[in-house]
Amino acid sequence: MTFDFTRAREETPGCLRVAHLNNAGSALPPARVTDAMIDYLRVEARMGGYEAADAHASRVEGTYDAVAALIGAHRDEIAVVENATRAWDMAFYAFDFKPGDKILTGRNEYASNAIAHLQVAARTGAVVEVVDDDAHGQLDVDDLRARIDERVKLISITHVPTQGGLINPAAEVGRVARECEIPYLLDACQSIGQLDIDVEEIGCDILSATGRKFLRGPRGTGFLYVRRALIEKLEPPFLDLHAAAWTAPDAYEIRADARRFENWETNYAAKIGLGVAAAYAAEWGMKAVEERVLTLGETLRHLLADHDGVTVRDLGRRRGGIVTFTVDGVSADEVKQRLSLAGVNTSVSRASSARYDLPARGLEEVVRASVHYYNTEEELGRLVEALPKPRRS
Repeated sequence: MTFDFTRAREETPGCLRVAHLNNAGSALPPARVTDAMIDYLRVEARMGGYEAADAHASRVEGTYDAVAALIGAHRDEIAVVENATRAWDMAFYAFDFKPGDKILTGRNEYASNAIAHLQVAARTGAVVEVVDDDAHGQLDVDDLRARIDERVKLISITHVPTQGGLINPAAEVGRVARECEIPYLLDACQSIGQLDIDVEEIGCDILSATGRKFLRGPRGTGFLYVRRALIEKLEPPFLDLHAAAWTAPDAYEIRADARRFENWETNYAAKIGLGVAAAYAAEWGMKAVEERVLTLGETLRHLLADHDGVTVRDLGRRRGGIVTFTVDGVSADEVKQRLSLAGVNTSVSRASSARYDLPARGLEEVVRASVHYYNTEEELGRLVEALPKPRRS
């Protein structure tokens, strides 16, 4: 499939300044996202915040349509919040766990989620069980199935981990969850925008995501999908006058759609920018985006594997646009700094964000390069050429 990366780069001003290989951190936004936000802020400055929101209500509402269309959901199943962690938290903390209830999670779980699991377990007496990996280093669906009994109240996994390139078998997990009638919470923070996501095909009941990463939206945005059949079974951990109506001096009524997980005050400019980013991603076609990103990811792995002293650390049968590696005798921070001086953006993933995974592999840190469809093979080559030489004792 031919991908018009020339157009993608022309519509991304940041490509003129840097080889941005930190898309798993925060991607370069397309110009239309930035322009939409600036235009709205100018309207706010001219007429006032409340008045601007009223005047542009259709654009704000359009964000729900764009996000829903991107993931194959209904607009009433979408909540727009300030980040992916808040989206995930609003759903997870809505579950009423009891002593002995089990939460099943994976070895590639992100730190924020794992901390929340442990906090709720300590508060309620619930138990967190970590499902084993299979021979490829991804979640073992057979082990997941073997752990299921009447005590399991939630399956909570990360689709694509922050510290590696693997793509967990989310749809296979979904089949187990549906077969066993267990709610399924999927952290899609790193997969939205790089993979073609359909919540019906995956079979998740809840999905959380961010705007700033591969979706190329603004920082400070995220969204939550909750399946219609589950919405009214989950009471958010806190409510306000947006999430619920004060119906009498001693009564309130929680709204029936997913916006019960939102709160009243929001960044309208960023919310509009998120909708523009979702529509922009759909315009490219997520199947084409996925193919381009996965191809670039494998290209970079091959280049790194052929370079002296470099070890690629990615696991998984199927791998995406996050590429992690180490250089013999050189700290990840030094590698990142050297690459930055050469105009190449990367980041570092540490064991503190992946306690179930990296220490078990004898790793305290890895360099993380994350490609997107606007990157070029030439930029990948620049990264490899700029690497420091290995140091061997």
